Amino acid sequence: MKHDLSQKTILLDHGSGGLASQELISTLFLKHLGNTILSALEDSAVMDNQPGRLAFTTDSYVVDPIFFPGGDIGTLAVHGTINDLAMRGAKPLCLSLGLILEEGLPLDDLERIIISIRDASLTSGVPIVTGDTKVVPRGKADKIFINTSGIGLVADGVEISATKAKTGDKIILSGSMGDHGITIMTRRAGIALAGDLRSDSMALHTMIQRLLAGLPTGSIHTLRDPTRGGVATSLCEIAGSSGLMIEIEERCIPVRAEVRAACEILGLDPLYLANEGKCLTLVAPEVADQALTLMQACPEGAEAAIIGTATSGGAGRVILKTTIGGTRVITPLHGAPLPRIC
Repeated sequence: MKHDLSQKTILLDHGSGGLASQELISTLFLKHLGNTILSALEDSAVMDNQPGRLAFTTDSYVVDPIFFPGGDIGTLAVHGTINDLAMRGAKPLCLSLGLILEEGLPLDDLERIIISIRDASLTSGVPIVTGDTKVVPRGKADKIFINTSGIGLVADGVEISATKAKTGDKIILSGSMGDHGITIMTRRAGIALAGDLRSDSMALHTMIQRLLAGLPTGSIHTLRDPTRGGVATSLCEIAGSSGLMIEIEERCIPVRAEVRAACEILGLDPLYLANEGKCLTLVAPEVADQALTLMQACPEGAEAAIIGTATSGGAGRVILKTTIGGTRVITPLHGAPLPRIC
């Protein structure tokens, strides 16, 4: 007997593994995400052997609200996992998609998210090759949680890590900071502010691969995407891992006027706000200008700027040179001023 999909919300039966589950997979997931590997519906995806070292990452997304200007939980899941691979210099090959759905989630919302995942996957060129869906009773989750894992390949000679930063490295931020964090915060709180506040969610792997191809091997030492905890916390992590001191110039750090104004109204520091489409790059000083030019030639890095330098003094410290001529010690984020931003 054919299961009735005319209802408008997720039912517990959709997670049973039976007919309802099969029809949800065929009429929604495969409709939008189907490809040769995924559509086979095997227990695992088998990928062709390719040269290079494997990179593997996983992340879970519980953002609230699930829809926001500039994206949704689906685009965030695809972009975030791709970027985690890219930060080790890996070329992303494929993603998995795990969905935890709450009973009562509107099917229209689920389809909207799946379409966003499809579009982000197609645009980035990184396919979804395996997945899983579970349904939990009403009240046991919050609409939808997503887990994505990713596999990528790191080319020979590419050794990118926070431990690889060197004295004299120039620090490049690929664009304006704080866009995602302030967008989620204001939307969640129902605060309407002037200006075009939008998440910066985007995949960065194409820009990173162009950097790797365009610069001498070994000249890119560290890559980090400043998500939770923002630029400040990411720089503190790099300084701690490398044993170097990092000095940054406040006047050089790109911040959109709308974000700066919102932060002033809400008493927030954009240095600590989450980003979902930016990266910090530490490169040898002799290639810094070339790296900046390469990044600015990409849409993802059009607003890139050199914001500081790694030095040998004061191991593990991050110092901000303020616009008024003073200095300020930057510490990692304490507490959780902006919960569930990803």
